Amino acid sequence: MGKQKYSKSFEIALSAISCAVAVLSLSMGVFAGGYFLGLWYLIAVLALMVPLAKQFYWGGFLAYLGTCILTVVLGAAARFWDLLPFIMFFGLHPLANALQIRFKINRWLAYAIKAVWFIGTLFAGYFMILYGFIGGGVTSSALYQNIKNYIYIIIPAAGAVAFLVYDYLIFKCQIMVNYLIYRIRK
Repeated sequence: MGKQKYSKSFEIALSAISCAVAVLSLSMGVFAGGYFLGLWYLIAVLALMVPLAKQFYWGGFLAYLGTCILTVVLGAAARFWDLLPFIMFFGLHPLANALQIRFKINRWLAYAIKAVWFIGTLFAGYFMILYGFIGGGVTSSALYQNIKNYIYIIIPAAGAVAFLVYDYLIFKCQIMVNYLIYRIRK
């Protein structure tokens, strides 16, 4: 895909549509809650890939920022913890991937940096659960205690493997979105 000069109004419109779809998706996910939150996260991430498909990096960042602010303003502040992983990692990850490709950063170096970022997000979620910001707080079950004893090994090990799969699949999704958006001529 050659870099073609697009008007600023096209970039703004594409980024605004991306932001609107992502806000709607995140709002649905936060209010519906439960196991479908991940699906709504994925739809929001796919929506944020749209401006990046036309190499609108600034527009992609502003769409992410607008998505986070508008979702909180539209009522997600009451359940902010459901939005926190998106704000910390999932919303910025497509932009990080696009910049990785643009600046031709070694994929294994980029993977290591993004994996540490992902694992940091997992630890933030764990501490929110541990200290009772989410759900019931600390429990005294035997299974929970066994997991708690090894959590500082489980999160990095499982997180690195899970992130390898996630990163690969998100790159494939970006290729699909690029193909679909490439057909928009403007």
